[in-house]
Amino acid sequence: MSDSATFPTTARVVIIGGGAVGASCAYHIAKAGWDVVLLEKNELTAGSTWHAAGNCPSFSTSWAVMNMQRYSLELYRTLADEVDYPMNYHVTGSIRLAHSKERMMEFERACSMGNYQGLTLNMMTNDEMKAMYPFLETHDLEGGMYDPDDGDIDPAQLTQALAKGARMAGAKIERFCPATGVSRENGEWIVHTPKGDIRCEKVVNAAGYYAQRVGEWFKPYGGRTVPMATMSHQYFLTEEIPAIKEWCESTGNRKLPLLRDVDSSYYLRQEKYGLNLGPYERNCKGHWMTPDDPMPEDFSFQLYPDDLDRLEWYIEDAMARVPLLGEGGVGRNINGPIPYAPDGLPLIGPMPGVPNAYEACVFTFGITQGGGAGKVLAEWVTEGQTEWDMWAVDPRRYTDYTDQDYCDKKAMEVYGHEYAMHFPWHEWPAARDKKLSPAHDRVKELGGVMGAYNGWERANWFAQEGDDTSEESTHTWDRSGPWEPRIREECEAVRDAAGILDLPGFSRYRLQGEGAAEFLRGLCTGGIPKVGRIGLLYFADDRGRIVTEMSAMRLDEDFFFLITAATAQWHDLEWLQKHMPSDAGFTLTDVTREFSCQILAGPKSRDILAGLTEADLSQPWLTHQSAQLGDTWVQLVRVSFAGELGWEVHSKIEDTAAVYDMLLEAGQPHGLKPFGMYALNSLRIEKGYRAWKGDLSTDYTLFEGGLDRFVKLDKPQDFPGKAALLSEKQKGSAKRFVTLLVEAGDCDAPYMSTLWHGDDVVGETTSGAWGYRIGASVALGMVRSDLAEPGTELQVNIYGQMCRAVVQEDRPLWDPENERLRA
Repeated sequence: MSDSATFPTTARVVIIGGGAVGASCAYHIAKAGWDVVLLEKNELTAGSTWHAAGNCPSFSTSWAVMNMQRYSLELYRTLADEVDYPMNYHVTGSIRLAHSKERMMEFERACSMGNYQGLTLNMMTNDEMKAMYPFLETHDLEGGMYDPDDGDIDPAQLTQALAKGARMAGAKIERFCPATGVSRENGEWIVHTPKGDIRCEKVVNAAGYYAQRVGEWFKPYGGRTVPMATMSHQYFLTEEIPAIKEWCESTGNRKLPLLRDVDSSYYLRQEKYGLNLGPYERNCKGHWMTPDDPMPEDFSFQLYPDDLDRLEWYIEDAMARVPLLGEGGVGRNINGPIPYAPDGLPLIGPMPGVPNAYEACVFTFGITQGGGAGKVLAEWVTEGQTEWDMWAVDPRRYTDYTDQDYCDKKAMEVYGHEYAMHFPWHEWPAARDKKLSPAHDRVKELGGVMGAYNGWERANWFAQEGDDTSEESTHTWDRSGPWEPRIREECEAVRDAAGILDLPGFSRYRLQGEGAAEFLRGLCTGGIPKVGRIGLLYFADDRGRIVTEMSAMRLDEDFFFLITAATAQWHDLEWLQKHMPSDAGFTLTDVTREFSCQILAGPKSRDILAGLTEADLSQPWLTHQSAQLGDTWVQLVRVSFAGELGWEVHSKIEDTAAVYDMLLEAGQPHGLKPFGMYALNSLRIEKGYRAWKGDLSTDYTLFEGGLDRFVKLDKPQDFPGKAALLSEKQKGSAKRFVTLLVEAGDCDAPYMSTLWHGDDVVGETTSGAWGYRIGASVALGMVRSDLAEPGTELQVNIYGQMCRAVVQEDRPLWDPENERLRA
């Protein structure tokens, strides 16, 4: 606490919230040399940090999250000595149990990713697990995985150590000083507290389960409701178990490894000489979700009443797995609030729609992620960009569909499936149908099996009578399943006749007015299309890395429609807004909700359109024109992500259903079939077309991404990243983008499968799929530059199976000369 004489009235950054994450943000921002103040309404750690179990896994199947957790554990190993603050940090290692072949495949993938990042994750046999954990029953297990870096840390000590390190680097920490609101004046933030106002440049919401309440203060400045809900998480501690004490004493006071039975959904950890059992139960409970259960003004250092009935099945299951558990009576039960975002990952990065405001909140695993989160958030705040691509946790990944009903339902679903496998064909069923195409009912009638894309429902594939569309059928990593013959038929229809895909939710912005063309020219890395044409624009950050890709449709000298991925809606809008001059003579408007689109692709697509319109269908590839389909206005755009002759048919949202029906009917004599997103993914991979945030991410520069033809280093404009790209051009790129033909087994290469050359990991895949037109498994990826030569033989680790992969020429595998596209 400080008195009014020393209370800071100015700072560059104010952080609201003093848990492990807020303290880590303060530590990292102060270490970067910035003046930072952290505000905590009670004592540090009063929220979720106080009752957290403090487990510290590095395991994740998300590349970004694994990076973050790996960094945390590295930091925690040296922090106590660095700041001279003792911490109970037990690195015991952990064993994850697998009940199925599918779980073992997931572990293989995580091991491969972890080892690439420098972690030593290893697969285990039942005998190896039994040797390491003698009290474990293994008779019904497939095997497991060992993480030697896993363990547990005292959350309160960790937070105090980070806070001490922050103070040593110059940060000020104000305890018992709640932020009560914010206002804005002359481009600066004013954070209000009972002790006085603090004027600052940037502000961070690190308020844990109060993040939504704090987020409301930013709504007048362009903010939205923070997408989150609060779940009740229980764990209980047994009394001392003599056999554990005996084992520890006989092994030189080692501790048992932490055990995670991910298929049954709990962790079991040694606590002193007892055990700590923490289930993520299916019959879970949310709090503060209904009017009769309002969120209290202050819940510092408080818990919910015990609810042990909910845990009964998990306790029995754990006692069967480790019978020793039954020998310890229940010593204490902890039941406290944990915040959940709709996908279970935190919000770290720019606050959507609000200038100079950031979020580092809604952490479900805030202890193991806290160190890395502080690093990432500090980079956002002090540099405007992060070392690693952090889209997985970027707050802008959610847009306008995340109402509270959505957040509550998803939190319940994610909590109850905390350790679930995320299979490539599986769609989570909770809180669906948030944004529907006007043609949605028709698509469903035709057999559309739907998936959610930024809240928009799109068909993934089209089922026929008798096809198994159950959720259970999708619980596989394999290519084959009820969808496989249908994807094949859909791809073949696009190849031989025509296909139609209703594609709602493309993000689109209208850029119009004097200076619009000059603005785009100075922001993108290459040229801009002429009037009447459409072209791809790429945008780089200061380091020459890929920020995003947009299609620019030019209608007039200073009039463009910019079209981008559904999920990029808020991200890309913010990128453009951030670079607009304050005195711009042009306007930028998000018109995503006003238009929709059909993809019509295949050799018969011209014949289908010819029966409906007077438009000039001989206009070449990469052109666009306004036209009438019957009596309905459309914009016909001669592009095709499917890599065949085709058009995108853009229409006003109210005309979409009519346009879809018109095209369906006109296509019947020509063999037109509806096709889905899975087929489109296969078709685009055969053409080497990149997907945003898979193949196109800020983990790669434009040159590494093989986008050389979209970079004009000789243009007079100094676009972002130009200096970095010039330097890279002279020195050469460390990695290069490649297309690989893979001798795959039952599975195609998922994102971040490691590429091997002999005994060395030399790169990673960015996406993979079966190509039905070429009859082969294809992967796109990044590989060490000297190995990017066509014909180079590599191996790709696909769920633990090493598969031969051969680098292909830098051109499409299907229709390499683009003759079909230009027909």
